[in-house]
Amino acid sequence: MPTSVTMPALGESVTEGTVTQWLKKEGDTVEVDEPLLEVSTDKVDTEVPSPVAGVLLKIVVPEDTDVEVGGELAIIGDPSEATGDAPAAPAPSQEPQPEPEPEQAPAAQETKPAEAPAAAAPASGGAAEGTEVLLPELGESVTEGTVTSWLKAVGDTVEVDEPLLEISTDKVDTEIPSPAAGTLLEIRVAEDETAEVGSVLAIVGSGSTAAAAPAPAAEPTPTVKSEPEPEPAPVQAESTPTKPAPAAPETAPAPAAPAATKPSGSYVTPLVRKLASENGVDLAEVTGSGVGGRIRKEDVQAVIDAKKAPEPAPAAAAPAKAAPAPAEVSPLRGRTEKMSRLRQAAAKALLNSMQSTAQLTTVREVDVTKVAKLRAAKKDEFLARHGVKLSFLPFFSIAAIEALQQYPVVNASMNMEEKTITYPDAEHVGFAVDTPKGLIVPVVKNAGDLNIPGLAKRIAEIAKKARDGGLAPDDLFGATFTITNTGSVGALFDTPIVPLGQSAILGTAAIVKRPRVINDPELGEVIAVRSVMHLTLSYDHRLIDGADAARYLEAVTKRIEEGNFEHQLGL
Repeated sequence: MPTSVTMPALGESVTEGTVTQWLKKEGDTVEVDEPLLEVSTDKVDTEVPSPVAGVLLKIVVPEDTDVEVGGELAIIGDPSEATGDAPAAPAPSQEPQPEPEPEQAPAAQETKPAEAPAAAAPASGGAAEGTEVLLPELGESVTEGTVTSWLKAVGDTVEVDEPLLEISTDKVDTEIPSPAAGTLLEIRVAEDETAEVGSVLAIVGSGSTAAAAPAPAAEPTPTVKSEPEPEPAPVQAESTPTKPAPAAPETAPAPAAPAATKPSGSYVTPLVRKLASENGVDLAEVTGSGVGGRIRKEDVQAVIDAKKAPEPAPAAAAPAKAAPAPAEVSPLRGRTEKMSRLRQAAAKALLNSMQSTAQLTTVREVDVTKVAKLRAAKKDEFLARHGVKLSFLPFFSIAAIEALQQYPVVNASMNMEEKTITYPDAEHVGFAVDTPKGLIVPVVKNAGDLNIPGLAKRIAEIAKKARDGGLAPDDLFGATFTITNTGSVGALFDTPIVPLGQSAILGTAAIVKRPRVINDPELGEVIAVRSVMHLTLSYDHRLIDGADAARYLEAVTKRIEEGNFEHQLGL
């Protein structure tokens, strides 16, 4: 009897998903838990496995189509139900039926808890002595996470703090390390399954026979699709070489799969595969920078950028006035593409902020000449001493934080339902970072406790993590105030939008040379060339009055123009 494949529940508050890619076509034979298609939601990208073994009789939903949770995606049945001449096929399709159960042990242990203990049965007696791997708290308001990839297979040896798996939430992707050294005895939560915080994900112990479990994993490898699907194979293949040599009759085709994924040695996410496919990048030629050589989105993007970079023209005698080089035309010109999940989330949050708060912006011009001279004089010594570049941002941040302590209403939040105002006892500052994925705002907690070297290091650290995709969940939560440096791309000033849950955001603009009237002790008022910048404070007018905003900006301006920061450089 045919079996309907439906859109699974894909996390709290997720009501629908988009079919991004079919990994099988009508008429293909599929095994239990073999990935059929890729689905994308506003929370996570994942694969939907086959609930039964059989033949893909019908694809109900085409690619790039939205489907509600529970909606029918495809129909799987017996080969005889596919076509009239299919009766000859049952024997081959039925022959693997008894075997996929043990063969699928590594996959089944991830999707069917009942089979996982059976695979690790020899070690299950010692499971009580093993260490449980729990899903940790992944940030404020996050109650669950989805297992996107197991980096280790049952039977693999692991060290303390060695990454075991990758978890995705609606806020951040992160790795879960092993709490103990030993052998991975059991996997409790399969890839693409969601677990609540505190749930047991796996068991790590000293069992010596658990490694036998991955041996039957050789069978799924030959059934791997030629293009997107081989990526998961290396995860199983890492443990397979330890024992499967005798069972090789069915694994003869397996060498082809590792060859295709040689650079990564581990799972490649659907987003990475899609990016590579759309840009004609062969994953076999990409060197992975992730754990165990895993290929990350940034690795593929680097290859794409390298291909787009124009080759240097051969050296030649330049004419007196060389013609200007033509502007590079973006490959996005003339295209229509789906919005990324990050862009969709940002769009909703920014619109909600504008619709739910009364926002106003106040602007000040600041003379930063003294800070510029101090930075120029000390930046080399600062770099040698602290190992981080001295930019203008830490100076401005110190001034902003000190002013928050003087005027805490700018750092406060309000609750209209409870009719309360909360004044935090610390300054947790978010710093807007421009990344290839879009704008991300990681947070420096207790920024008021740091001096300029401390702030410079933390800002550089979170900015690098944001661009490399290495932020932890807690890095994105808890901001009480935000600073955005639009001057880094030359903006004279802008009117930033206040993040939800906060009451103000400070924008620092480009530093430019301007003639300005100054008071000279001997000459009186004179015109001199000065380094100036605009500061913009956007704020929620329901809580912060215009006078409050003006006083706050006056305090920031005065602190910067005095330029008395040398004692905070740690030199």
